[in-house]
Amino acid sequence: MPRAKNGAVEIEYESFGDTSAPTILLINGLGSQMTRWPAPFCEQLAARGYRVIRFDNRDTGLSTWFQPGERYSLSDMAADAMAVLDAAGVDKAHIAGVSMGGMITQAVAIEHPGRVLSMTSIMSATGAPGTLDPTPEAGAVLTAAAPDPAADYEAFLDFQVKNALVIGSPAYPWPEGALRQRAIDEHARAYNPTGTVRQMGAIRGDGDRTERLSKLSVPAVVLHGADDPLVPLVGGEATAAAIPGAELRVVAGMGHDVPPGLYDTFIDAILAAAARA
Repeated sequence: MPRAKNGAVEIEYESFGDTSAPTILLINGLGSQMTRWPAPFCEQLAARGYRVIRFDNRDTGLSTWFQPGERYSLSDMAADAMAVLDAAGVDKAHIAGVSMGGMITQAVAIEHPGRVLSMTSIMSATGAPGTLDPTPEAGAVLTAAAPDPAADYEAFLDFQVKNALVIGSPAYPWPEGALRQRAIDEHARAYNPTGTVRQMGAIRGDGDRTERLSKLSVPAVVLHGADDPLVPLVGGEATAAAIPGAELRVVAGMGHDVPPGLYDTFIDAILAAAARA
């Protein structure tokens, strides 16, 4: 697959659809690889007449990994996204991100407004106090250490499936065995658990974006689950309130994931933002 460069950082990316079509750039969340935007989802979105690009954030997947003690910012991660557009030959794009990816999407709109046609912030937040407070059980998903897969692979897989169920969408369950297969595939592709800690540092370091978001003039849709235990609904409500003219869409039974049963919901939100551009 092609790679983009932002200084010394290399970013793995993949493109779907007609390269001459308008582009939608998908940004994924904390510690997760670009495959969390599944290929079938990207293909369905591309079938609507768009070029769709997904990529591995720095410190995850096949992009550059960092070392203990190294730090970077959400702004650096937003610049990585712009490097992907540069490498793909794209001047402006519709930007959509989930969770931390939504925060990076916000940073892109704030810091690179000339490159953003529309934005969709999904299951994300402004970083204001109270907008990132998970339930205790969901919070443990972020802090509990996974079993060493080299020592006990089955325990590692069980851990990944359990965590996915804790934060997942209660009304949109995954097909039987799909979460376990996802864990197998992701581990086989790349496994860099320490990257999550550095990405969390980038989130904390960016603070409250409310004032910066209030100055945006970009078509925006904010999508959030009513039953999200990891980033509470108040995070989405605060994001929509902060961005002038943003549309808030709240989905009952949606948690903090992208299950197949919600593909159409996500696609509709991204295309609604694009249609307003």
